[in-house]
Amino acid sequence: MPQERVSSVSRTLGEFIAAASWADVAEQGHHAKRSILNFFATALGSAHDPAVTTALRTLSPFSGSQTSTIIGRSERLDALCASFINAISANLLDFDDTHPETIIHPAAPVAAPVLALGQARRLPGRDVLTALILGVEVECRIGNAVSPRHYARGWHITSTCGIFGAAAACAKLLGLPVDGIASAVGIAASQSAGNVENLPTAAKNVSVGNAARNGLFAALLAEQGYEAAPRAIEGPLGWACTMGDEPDLERLLGGLGNTWEIARNTYKPYPAGIVFHAVVDACFRLRDRIGKRTDHIDSVTVRGSALLLARGDRPVHNERDARVSIHHCAACGLLIGAAGIAEFAHKTVFRPDVAQLRQKVTAELDDTMPDGAARVSVRLVTGEVFTETVTSPRGSLVDPLTDRDIEAKLRACVRTGGSDWDADGVIEAVWQIDELDDISELMQRSPNLKGRS
Repeated sequence: MPQERVSSVSRTLGEFIAAASWADVAEQGHHAKRSILNFFATALGSAHDPAVTTALRTLSPFSGSQTSTIIGRSERLDALCASFINAISANLLDFDDTHPETIIHPAAPVAAPVLALGQARRLPGRDVLTALILGVEVECRIGNAVSPRHYARGWHITSTCGIFGAAAACAKLLGLPVDGIASAVGIAASQSAGNVENLPTAAKNVSVGNAARNGLFAALLAEQGYEAAPRAIEGPLGWACTMGDEPDLERLLGGLGNTWEIARNTYKPYPAGIVFHAVVDACFRLRDRIGKRTDHIDSVTVRGSALLLARGDRPVHNERDARVSIHHCAACGLLIGAAGIAEFAHKTVFRPDVAQLRQKVTAELDDTMPDGAARVSVRLVTGEVFTETVTSPRGSLVDPLTDRDIEAKLRACVRTGGSDWDADGVIEAVWQIDELDDISELMQRSPNLKGRS
């Protein structure tokens, strides 16, 4: 029996996605290329991380046809498994793109499956780019509709909303009609999961990987005729209400096709939670002011919103803790004057002087500070106090990374990630993605892959 054609979120999104062409989204093309470039940077930086290697070893025996590349490595898996691996890799270092209104990391759950599917079916780059833009629009609009309560309840919004973007993007890439896209979105609603409690562990990345893989799976099921309830998102027993609240449909559907969420995307200069970037920048400024007197620091006080404290007022036991730690971000900014991948790696996390300075950092709530801002005060043993406040850190919409900054980030991630991939080749291919006849040209930037069909 055909799906009931009633007015619903899934159907409205399906109509929008099915009707959209490259001409409708072309103005967002540069934003999308920046997102893909950053996606490759973060995935390449994690390519040989033990978590990626373990996931690859776990899935490889169950993979079907090896159609899709594992970014930064020589292995291939089927599109579903490759989507999972590449999504966790892109999300692993907390270095991925961020949509400020929702704190969704848009690219990992959407770019991973559209690239894997595009390579498996040898689709043109322009189709992949169009699907990515539409998928990011869907995941962020659904995120807008349930923010901030959804995340505050403990749902990991990149995972729970990312699956909708993945399903929508892959359904578009498969050329599904309106009913098929609506079904893919509805099927995704039955698979949405991920919790904030797991953020300091690799279990967080599993839910991001599942968002990518299961979003593609939802689209493939819809392609074969699977259906879903028309109001799987907004119904009284649908996704939004069972996870907390009725969605704000105006934020979800208002201005659809006229405003674009990918244009609001931001890119991180530091591999740490986005809410800690203001802490890092404030500490850089304080380091400049106190000069070489870092060994004279008596105490450090970081003031910020409830979100900052909830995410980052934690002890540091490992590298993952460090990437979501107010104390470690402050210590790196003040003591080292840097906050790159090396500063959140095991060697630095367990440096005695860094650990000692972390113990001097105290976090305090300041309800006047917006999310993403921080006020840091340093007291020296002499009694002098220095304070810096940052409301728009580097990488924010006010102070964004340039194209060249993201290119430099990718080159650095190739080096630190131990990949043999050709960084300049990836960069060139991403900027020309809409001109590629076959997206596989982008996915073969390793000396071990070039020339393979």
